Amino acid sequence: MSSSSKDEGAGVAPQNKGSWSSFLKSIASFNGDLSSMTAPPFILGTTSLTEFSAYWTERPSIFVAPASEPDPAKRALLVLKWFLTSLKSSYSSRNDKFGSEKKPLNPFLGELFLGKWEDEAGTTRLVSEQVSHHPPVTAYCIWNDKHGIKLQGYNAQKASFSRTIHIKQIGHALLTISSPTAPSESYLITLPALHIEGLIYGKPFVELNNCTYITSSTGYVAKIDYSGKGWLSGKKNTFLATLYPAGREKEILYTIDGQWTDAFTIKSGSGSHLKKADPLETYSAKTHPTTPLTVAPLPHQDPYESNRAWQHVAAGIEKGNMDTVHVEKSKIENAQRELRRKEQSEGREWQRRFFKRFAPPDPLFEKLARHIPGERIEAEKTGGVWRFEEETGGELERTPGVQALEPGKS
Repeated sequence: MSSSSKDEGAGVAPQNKGSWSSFLKSIASFNGDLSSMTAPPFILGTTSLTEFSAYWTERPSIFVAPASEPDPAKRALLVLKWFLTSLKSSYSSRNDKFGSEKKPLNPFLGELFLGKWEDEAGTTRLVSEQVSHHPPVTAYCIWNDKHGIKLQGYNAQKASFSRTIHIKQIGHALLTISSPTAPSESYLITLPALHIEGLIYGKPFVELNNCTYITSSTGYVAKIDYSGKGWLSGKKNTFLATLYPAGREKEILYTIDGQWTDAFTIKSGSGSHLKKADPLETYSAKTHPTTPLTVAPLPHQDPYESNRAWQHVAAGIEKGNMDTVHVEKSKIENAQRELRRKEQSEGREWQRRFFKRFAPPDPLFEKLARHIPGERIEAEKTGGVWRFEEETGGELERTPGVQALEPGKS
């Protein structure tokens, strides 16, 4: 992390430059997980990490599109397209809204985020739950019954510093497409590593690293290479994705390239002819608006739902009142510590609402991961393998939120 003193903090308001400079020095010398550090007030966000699960499907029609495609290769392509369209929401939406990336709120054990999207795709539902606090792990399930499609997964983040902030995501997602007339189809989706650019200037934004994969039970593999500033374009958030039959990486069926924050083109095949080939499709995030997520009004939410639980902390952050933020955060943290002490004294642990812990190996994961170099379950870093319990989904149909938990009980 280096720059001239003139450039340092150029994106930070004059009154905040002192705290920003101190923050940069502290992370450079910090040993351990950076997520536990206290960031300057002006970089704090009002969104909990548990809410980030919603970013997967802010465009439900694109999410369900593979379910209507009869050709398996084209279905795999549509899954890849959906994944690429989700990246902007997942890794750039805070920057678009606030002008820079914000540090999210660290969820507490048992925190919930529940909602639904309603549009021409029908009703798409979301359940997100903080299933572990040490280590911090969020599990989620998103499904659309009308189209027989379901996404579930879990992830943890490990932050470190080396010239800038680097974040490794641990976990994976599984997409399942079910049909009454054909066998169900599954996709394993790996999660990108990322780092923070623009930190020295006080205008942080996310850049994705290395590569991720999507493998299907029908025998196709998608590989997405993230390059930051493009090899030729010099534009940030550049990527190149290819889709090919499993085990035959050189037999590329489709190529997609562009910027995951802006636009990309889909073309058939690969190689030098692509420059002159007409695209099968050009996608632009600007012409594909997101669908708002509907959540229950605050009075109807469970006390453990993110918006209700963090409402006073979020209000303090928005007003810049850090005394309020400290007091309200302490209330939540102290209540959680008391719950853990009580559980420990009674020889039990917190009961998850919607997800169940399993020990590896996971047969479906092992089958789909065969074509991904070095991919394995790191259960020791996520407190196990987390899967959605199907029978709990009906509870969402009965109430606008979920039936209220008593804050002092587990």
